Amino acid sequence: MMTMRERVSGFLERSAVRNAIIAVILFNAVILGLETSQTVMARFGGLLLFLDALCLGIFVVEIAAKLYARRLAFFRDGWNLFDFAIVAIALIPTGQGFAVLRVLRILRVLRIVSAAPRLRRVVEGFVTALPGMGSVFLLMGIIFYIASVMATKLFGADFPEWFGTLGLSGYSLFQIMTLESWSMGIVRPVMEVYPLAWAFFVPFILVTTFAVVNLLVGLIVNSMQAAHSDEEHAKTDAYRDEMFARLAAIEAKLERIRVGNR
Repeated sequence: MMTMRERVSGFLERSAVRNAIIAVILFNAVILGLETSQTVMARFGGLLLFLDALCLGIFVVEIAAKLYARRLAFFRDGWNLFDFAIVAIALIPTGQGFAVLRVLRILRVLRIVSAAPRLRRVVEGFVTALPGMGSVFLLMGIIFYIASVMATKLFGADFPEWFGTLGLSGYSLFQIMTLESWSMGIVRPVMEVYPLAWAFFVPFILVTTFAVVNLLVGLIVNSMQAAHSDEEHAKTDAYRDEMFARLAAIEAKLERIRVGNR
């Protein structure tokens, strides 16, 4: 016979319950957005605050139920810790010295990531890609440092607002890498003084924007595909184990029937 903890755990794992939590998260996100409107708050402020508190109460009950059902196993799951931290932040008093924490209530919307399996897969793929991304970021930093030193020495005297210091050069080069007003805003004015400046900026864009950044995208995509493949393999293994268990049960039942008919 199932214990109370097993019943609670099974209830929380139902798809209907997960979908209901997702609906509450989305509803709470709409409420938090409406609270930014002074006109809406003037007319319905009391109702919105009540509904916000009601949503928070539902989240607290959900976390409490998970703690009751899973005990210490609750803290072994990173997504449970994420949900716990988000809800705990919302429970901190917003009085003097903590008013800024009231703004952090919007972080509750992030719970949609842990509640939706597809979004969770995206985040897990991104986290898996972090070690490889670290190497790419290191490479990017080296490229930016070399380019910043060169740009400061080459263009700093005539364009101090863009390349006067190492920091300004790095920021200007970051703008160029993002292709935000890079040509008419920075490069063409520089080329009016240094006609051959394109020989510096064009290779920089090719290396950073079209090579290194796309390398980052490729790492993330590969990690997400690997996470999806692992999930599919896990489902296949679970289904296979379930089939083996059912076959073993059928075989045992047939053996009991055979023995009983002797």
